[in-house]
Amino acid sequence: MGQQKLSIAKDPETRKRFLKHLLHDVEAIEQMLKDGMFESGVSRIGAEQEFCLVNKYYRPSLHALEILEKIDDPHFTSELARYNLEINLDPFELNEGCLSKMETHLNTLIKKAQEAAATLDEKIILAGILPSIDFRAVQTEYMTPKPRYEALSNIMAELRGEDFELNITGVDELILTHHNILFEACNTSFQCHLQVEPEEFADMYNWAQMLSGPVLSVCANSPLLIGKQLWAETRIPLFQQSIDTRGKGYHLREREQRVTFGNRWITGIGDVYKNDIARHTILFLTDIKKDSLEVLKKGKIPKLEALQLHNGTIYKWNRPCYGVTNGVPHMRIENRYIPSGPTVLDEISNLAFWVGLMSNMPDKIRDNWDSIPFEEAKENFYKAAMWGIQSGMVWDNELMSARRLILDHLLPMAREGLEKKKISHSEIDRYLSVIEARASGYATGARWQVKSYRKLKKSLERDEATVALTAIMYNRKLTGRPVHEWELPDDEEVENLEMHYDVVGNIMVTDLITANENDLAELVLKVMDWRNIRHLPVEDSRGKLKGIITKKRLVRYLNNPDRKALLTAADVMESDPVTISPNDDIKFAMLLMLDKGISSLPVVEKDELVGIITDYDTQNVWNKMKKQGNVKK
Repeated sequence: MGQQKLSIAKDPETRKRFLKHLLHDVEAIEQMLKDGMFESGVSRIGAEQEFCLVNKYYRPSLHALEILEKIDDPHFTSELARYNLEINLDPFELNEGCLSKMETHLNTLIKKAQEAAATLDEKIILAGILPSIDFRAVQTEYMTPKPRYEALSNIMAELRGEDFELNITGVDELILTHHNILFEACNTSFQCHLQVEPEEFADMYNWAQMLSGPVLSVCANSPLLIGKQLWAETRIPLFQQSIDTRGKGYHLREREQRVTFGNRWITGIGDVYKNDIARHTILFLTDIKKDSLEVLKKGKIPKLEALQLHNGTIYKWNRPCYGVTNGVPHMRIENRYIPSGPTVLDEISNLAFWVGLMSNMPDKIRDNWDSIPFEEAKENFYKAAMWGIQSGMVWDNELMSARRLILDHLLPMAREGLEKKKISHSEIDRYLSVIEARASGYATGARWQVKSYRKLKKSLERDEATVALTAIMYNRKLTGRPVHEWELPDDEEVENLEMHYDVVGNIMVTDLITANENDLAELVLKVMDWRNIRHLPVEDSRGKLKGIITKKRLVRYLNNPDRKALLTAADVMESDPVTISPNDDIKFAMLLMLDKGISSLPVVEKDELVGIITDYDTQNVWNKMKKQGNVKK
């Protein structure tokens, strides 16, 4: 997807030519394997670092392209959203010193990005999902203005044929529809690459699949989205659902998502690509000048452009990657499920743990995958995504906790694997001790965020707590200490944070008690008494706002001695209430309430009730703004 000259796969003749190139690419890769043309005897590691940019108020930035221009370094590239960038790290041979070199390399590049961001008073956050993301950050204004992102959004929407849906249930629940793919941009990862021997690819890929659950459980760092506590690694369901092109249907046909763990063990490199071509429609085309089989006949190495483009639109959590280094082709496995952050040390430790395990596959499972149910590996993966280090795993026919599996079995295995690759004991100790401490104390990034967020919500509103959490994560990252050493926020730290209050959506109440227009008025009054509510929105069965009832108005109607009939909510509500949008300025809302002499404002988007603000909310925010000196006396 890094290519700029892409077109949507619609034109029949162009599509035919592209498909021919795609088929020839598969033939070419199998021919190269047969002829022993792939690099062997060398193993390399690499990584891609996605990160978030926030403004001085710790909310998503709009300036990624400007910062990218200031950085002026080919290691950096843009991402789907204007608050994300990506670093493509240099590969290193897997041998003594490589992990330390990668840590130094990454720190150097992040420092370069920090310095560029600071010129715009912005900062870098390493998080699987930025806690302070709100609904504004998934509007089209935040999409990076480049043709390939617009093309991707358009084709995904066209294939789906209806709004995208999110339905993620954890401690809280997130259910919504959305018209674009920008929820995908909420995900940031630390994608790890490992070059493998071509003849071992199937075994190594299956082993990578088997390891996914345990490794993810101790790396989880994405428990929150829009202030809701969902999965320990919410990136997993969010990514799958945010670009799911499958519309709803009333039949039993099974269709695989483009974001997938897979459904079976593989038998070879070609097996993966053939399955993907068979299952997934072509999204994009690009103009290909040279046929891969013709290039091979001339004794040269093909780029496999069609295959790489198609592969780049299928988002496997473990993805096969073809590459060419110094004119020699190689195969890599890309680990896509490890989240970004929360520190560079944490990330390199995750990489070391994964690489150590990948380098120490037990001999008893080589070429013996039929003896292991694939469903166990898939189940472990999704349990890890849901519960992180608190999950249970099936391993070697035994059910055990993820913590026990890591401490008793996988850490010794990873240590032995790194030793086989001649990694020094000091490096091994540095990185695997981080994994050990996380597992021992249930101290992952996800657990720190959840505990911190719950503590912050005791004194702050939900939106304030998400921003405060983001700011504190940034401050903790600056210490360089890994997340298992992070303390929870303290009261003084919270008091010293500067909050920015700008739009209604950030202060409105969304956990609403409402009445239906046909509800009995006496019932409405009881509900208002029970819940100590002064303002109650009235909606129809589809969630559209019909009116609003104030307690004073309701009591007056019910106490009217001339009342003869039973009244409904529709009889006593104000049927044409003043409303406001979630994207309107908070100060505008305050002035509107003063001007209209009202004490509440239903918040409406596309005629649908999404929240409410009252004079209590606006007074509370006004007092906080004055305390921080953000309003003129």
